[in-house]
Amino acid sequence: MAITAQDVNKLRQMTGAGMMDCKKALTEAEGDFDKAVELLRKKGQKVSASRADRETSEGVVFAKTNDAGTEGALIAFTCETDFVAKNDEFVQLGNQIAELAFAQKPANIEALNALSLGDLTVGEKIVELTGKIGEKLEVKAFEVVTGEAIVPYIHSNGKLGVMVSLSNTNGTSVEEAGKDVAMQIAAMNPVAVDKDGVDPSVVEKEIEIGKEQAKAEGKPDNIIEKIAMGKLNKFYKENTLLSQSFVKDSSQSVSQYLDSISKGLTVSEFKRVSIG
Repeated sequence: MAITAQDVNKLRQMTGAGMMDCKKALTEAEGDFDKAVELLRKKGQKVSASRADRETSEGVVFAKTNDAGTEGALIAFTCETDFVAKNDEFVQLGNQIAELAFAQKPANIEALNALSLGDLTVGEKIVELTGKIGEKLEVKAFEVVTGEAIVPYIHSNGKLGVMVSLSNTNGTSVEEAGKDVAMQIAAMNPVAVDKDGVDPSVVEKEIEIGKEQAKAEGKPDNIIEKIAMGKLNKFYKENTLLSQSFVKDSSQSVSQYLDSISKGLTVSEFKRVSIG
């Protein structure tokens, strides 16, 4: 059957696919719009598979919180180029995925991709848009945070997001303090809230490095352990959030800054998600 320009335009409006792709799909489907849409989706699957080895080093981080400020989610939706990261459809889908992830709180990215988003799953929606845009797209990171007071922060370029959970607020407004701490995390990238949260393998590695450095400096064997522990404490001070010098006022630690806002105010958890 003859495929008219109106048919092509109708399918294009329905799917957002390119004009020639729509014409080919309609011709192959013999004018059946549902079949043509399915063919375009299959094209998306092929595009997605063919770009599976590509790096997605661009994208946008999305943050969602509830009105009470007690739950939050971070999503990193990634692509290959900054041009696509600014694409309205890419941003719209990223927002939809983030809203769904926040509402459903799946266990991991695999479970997130399996959630229904309209008539398709999240994974299928991503494949569909991949076929249309022609770049590999994926949810690269997904984090959920719950607590007494959750404060989100997205860096101005949209490629880095932080979510902080504060505790012992004592009814104090902590949004500004939470943002200050979130910006600290964005800039300084701490490995944990405090020394108790540092992975034991990291602690072991830092002690070993400290010992090797002391030996290389010719220090006596009887003080090598003490030197290594001193270096470990320095590592804690520089790399754990509450012990770090506060970026906005280096005369106090992050812990001291929070305590000055409200006695006992502290961070119970944080998540940091970045792209690239």
